[in-house]
Amino acid sequence: MSKNKKNILVSVAWPYANGGIHIGHMAGCYLPADIFARFHRMLGNNVLMVSGSDAHGTPVVIKSIQENKTPEQLFSFYHKDILKTWKNIGIDFDLFTSTHTENHEKVVQDIFLDLLDKGFIYSKEMILPYCSECERFLADRYIEGTCPNSECNSKDARGDQCDNCGKTLDPKDLIDINCKICSKSDVISFKKSDHYFLKLSHFQNDLKQWLNSKNNFKSNVKNTSLGFLTEGLIDRPITRDIDWGIKIPVKGWETKRIYVWFEAVLGYLSATIEFFSTTDDKDGWKNFWQNSSESYYFMGKDNIIFHSIILPSILLGKGELNLPHNIPANEYLNLEGLKLSSSRNWALWVNELSEIYEPDSIRYSLASNFPETSDTDFSLDELIRSNNQELVATYGNLVNRIVNICIKNFDSKIPKALHIDDDSQKIIDMCHDTLRIVKDEISNVRLRKGLSEIMKLCGNINKYIDLKEPWKLIKSDNEKASEVIWICMTSFNCLKILFNPYIPFSSKKLNKILGFTGDLIYKWEWSEYDLPINQEINSLGTLFKKIEV
Repeated sequence: MSKNKKNILVSVAWPYANGGIHIGHMAGCYLPADIFARFHRMLGNNVLMVSGSDAHGTPVVIKSIQENKTPEQLFSFYHKDILKTWKNIGIDFDLFTSTHTENHEKVVQDIFLDLLDKGFIYSKEMILPYCSECERFLADRYIEGTCPNSECNSKDARGDQCDNCGKTLDPKDLIDINCKICSKSDVISFKKSDHYFLKLSHFQNDLKQWLNSKNNFKSNVKNTSLGFLTEGLIDRPITRDIDWGIKIPVKGWETKRIYVWFEAVLGYLSATIEFFSTTDDKDGWKNFWQNSSESYYFMGKDNIIFHSIILPSILLGKGELNLPHNIPANEYLNLEGLKLSSSRNWALWVNELSEIYEPDSIRYSLASNFPETSDTDFSLDELIRSNNQELVATYGNLVNRIVNICIKNFDSKIPKALHIDDDSQKIIDMCHDTLRIVKDEISNVRLRKGLSEIMKLCGNINKYIDLKEPWKLIKSDNEKASEVIWICMTSFNCLKILFNPYIPFSSKKLNKILGFTGDLIYKWEWSEYDLPINQEINSLGTLFKKIEV
């Protein structure tokens, strides 16, 4: 890893291993995180991007029951499917692991015992829903009903939270409660059970002070988090009457497990430790958790509280571990006006899309429509439009027609510009300005704005070409034609850098078209003289294919 550079920890939400990855997941956190990580690697920073499959989430258990499989069988199947998604779409994790590892179990149990010893975890009796049909206590997500919030009344609220209004719930608050396993409502009663609680109330003031200091947080993240504190934090149970998950390291608690919302948020730490356990620097994880570093947590807005309240409370209790530097949570990406839902089968699955469309077409369409400040809408029509009108027409054709002129009229070699006129100098200046502007936008996780600035540069280069008409200059002024072609080709050398975090496959191809080999593309640096005169370019076809409707 580089020295004298920032340590950047890119922590990405852990997907439940009960299904595939759809476009809402991709736009919500995985693609933004990948763009951000690729950018910081190009800057030369020490980047570690980690996540993994959530193997112990209640949705995994429910789905396994529905499919007559064990939770481990279901988790193993979908973990492989998720890994396939990352490969197909180009999501470049340093480590994508799972919560079902010995390393993760040890890290969680060690922190559990540390907080227990300090008094931040304690046990007490609870009254919990019990299903006589299933003969089991029902964890939060095993039950559903109508949200008690009079302004919401969603009929799909869970025992711990209503996704529709975001209100945190207790199972007994639900109206018309029913069991998600057997789908019955007249079989639920409430019984006593002992459980461990996390003493969230202890961290109220520290969290408020910390959140108020986070001026780099998005307004939705900061307001949601501070709003959660207004009524005062309530201690919450962190164990459940289940047999799938992390075992409680206390004698007499063998039939219960540490609940997923406590253990899953510790996955970022356990994954970092796991990554360095395979290197010569076993303590390297401390550079991202105990020393000067910046940690970014990418997720959808429904997971904000787990990362701005729950995880920081655990880290404060443990001590000597960094709190999040930023939580750039996105809003929701809807599909043709309706909220994406795996359970209702209203989704576009990334693996299926990648069998039909190029990965950069998918990445570009999503990135240009990121729900960074408000919910946005997506459709296949929009994917096709953005590919054909922006990638193909604005960017791809720009490169293709200049490359063809160079091949036909300059023997496939980069020509030399003897003079630079004002119009040409403006393009050079625009390239430098765009690199600076986009660097600032991505650094502040304004990825959608960064992409629009790159496309603006493409538009200006197109205008320059239309103004200079190099296809005519070839016949009348070869020296001037050389200048225009050189300006265009060296600006393409800049575009490949700018686009690389967003659409890396085409940037890699453009790098080869320009005659380069190796990893020159992976630096956020550019000079108009980086492209050697007389370097032989390659004819590799168009950057993008038009999608026929």
